[in-house]
Amino acid sequence: QVHLVESGGGLVQAGGSLRLSCAASRSIFSINDMGWYRQAPGKQRELVATITTGGSTNYADSVKGRFTISKDNAKNTAYLQMNSLKPDDTAVYYCHALYIWSVNDYWGQGTQVTVSS
Repeated sequence: QVHLVESGGGLVQAGGSLRLSCAASRSIFSINDMGWYRQAPGKQRELVATITTGGSTNYADSVKGRFTISKDNAKNTAYLQMNSLKPDDTAVYYCHALYIWSVNDYWGQGTQVTVSS
């Protein structure tokens, strides 16, 4: 079992920045990938960014050039640096992890990001 705990959400004005953190209860050396997803009211959950164990990254087109995903294996933590935030980025952001030794994937409880215009 793995627990993921997100932090760093909040209220920010358009154009501002936030950094989200996702702390895992188990080592992330053996992840297949970790990522961030978001869900806005009335919309489906969508991928924001992912990072593999080797450090390869993938981003949704809507956040390319503005968001950066990274991880610190020593701290078992993944991050999402969000710059140039827009009101459309308002959503609950969820951390996700898939480990190579598990058929299950894991989700955090979510953290609210609200961007005011």
